[in-house]
Amino acid sequence: MVSQITRGIKISVMTSFEGTYFKNYKIHFAFSYEITIENHSKDSVQLISRHWEIFDSLNDIEVVDGEGIIGKKPVLKPGEFHTYSSGCLLSSPYGAMKGHFNMINFTSTKNFKVIVPTFRLCAPFALN
Repeated sequence: MVSQITRGIKISVMTSFEGTYFKNYKIHFAFSYEITIENHSKDSVQLISRHWEIFDSLNDIEVVDGEGIIGKKPVLKPGEFHTYSSGCLLSSPYGAMKGHFNMINFTSTKNFKVIVPTFRLCAPFALN
C-alpha cells in the first residue's frame, strides 16, 4: 500500500493483478486498484474530477481526465472516508499510475489538488 497526505486529505492505494487475456491477437494484463480517500482536515470537501497518468513499460503514457470517480463526486466531512475500486489494462506485466484529484473546500470555496502517489502495477510472475 502507498499513501500520501495533501492539505489534510489522505490517499491510500492498494493494487492487485487480476490475470491475463487475449483480445485482437494481443495479450493484456489486467490490474485492479482500491483507493481510500480520508478527510483529516477540519473542512468538508468534495471530489470534482480526476487526472491519471498510466505508464506501461511497452507503451507511451496514457493520460485520462474525467469527472468524479466511477460516476460519483463524493462529499467528505471531517473524519469521513470514501473507498472505491477500479482497474486498468496494460500491454505488459509492468506499469504504474499516478495522478491527482481536483477537489473543492466548502469552507473557503477554493479548488485544490490532492496528489495520488505513484503506485506500481506488477504481475507476480514477472517479479524476478
